[in-house]
Amino acid sequence: MSDLSKIPVTIVTGFLGAGKTTLISHLIRQSGGRRLAVIVNEFGTLGVDGDILKGCAIPDCPAENIVELANGCICCTVADDFIPTVETLLALDPRPDHILIETSGLALPKPLLKAFDWPAIRSRITVDGVIALADAEAVAAGRFAPDLAALDAQRAADPSIDHETPLSEVFEDQLACADMVLLTKCDLAGADGIAAARAVIAAETPRALPVLELIDGVVDPRIVLGIGAAAEDDIAARPSHHDGEDEHEHDDFDSIVLDFGEITAPDDLAARIEALGGGGDVLRVKGYAAVAGKPMRLLVQAVGARVRTHYDRPWRSDEPRATRLVVIAERDRLDPAAIRAALQG
Repeated sequence: MSDLSKIPVTIVTGFLGAGKTTLISHLIRQSGGRRLAVIVNEFGTLGVDGDILKGCAIPDCPAENIVELANGCICCTVADDFIPTVETLLALDPRPDHILIETSGLALPKPLLKAFDWPAIRSRITVDGVIALADAEAVAAGRFAPDLAALDAQRAADPSIDHETPLSEVFEDQLACADMVLLTKCDLAGADGIAAARAVIAAETPRALPVLELIDGVVDPRIVLGIGAAAEDDIAARPSHHDGEDEHEHDDFDSIVLDFGEITAPDDLAARIEALGGGGDVLRVKGYAAVAGKPMRLLVQAVGARVRTHYDRPWRSDEPRATRLVVIAERDRLDPAAIRAALQG
């Protein structure tokens, strides 16, 4: 690669728990000789995804090439966070061949795409492609659709009403900005669920897009890296619910971090998280648990009522054995006291 050539960047977007970190972990392990760098943006102050990815570090993507930006949307803090981070990665020696950006699950990708026009970086990097991940099971279940019955009743009373739910707006904006859709969790959705999810995606995308089915983030890197979309030059073809606004905000969503000590029954914690997510108020729970008598850290990942846990690595000697969970919900449904009581009993 010539020193004068632009470094390609792939933006990986998708709703909370769609499998973005799992995909990037796979791409790191199957880099095909590419020197990779990664920017991870999380919603909330507890960094989980960046820590997972650093655990996947290899010589072509060492830990210092993986940068985490937590508690804020990088497209809302372009000058303070995003541009300096990109400049730091561009200054690495050796220079990365490709940069991956994992957005927050609540991020709108179009404002980030516009940031690539900033003079400090626009001559040095290009958006190779925007990859949107969609959870097949969640899409098929209508988790991102508005309450159509309630909306129709409102419209009947007031024909001027024409709005979506916060969830559906984020989901639709992510699809509208994409160059490719990766349909994830296909093993959980089944054939009927996959067909239903494909129909929803086809109806929501403003232009025809390739849709690939994935399980556990496994995809040939040659399919998703090297698209050559130069997406920063194609912004007009990527409509958004927030077009025309000077800025966007995430006031519809909020998060809290719960800290408590060791637990004795991981199955009980999983059951409590499942019950909490099943009520519909909580969108995502993720973090770590310290289990009494276990030298390994328990990784906790939940989307709605779907909970997965596994021991991911030994506790380090320089970190406290503690349980820390970030809980993400729509702002008007986030009750910290009730959530803490539900998870701790």
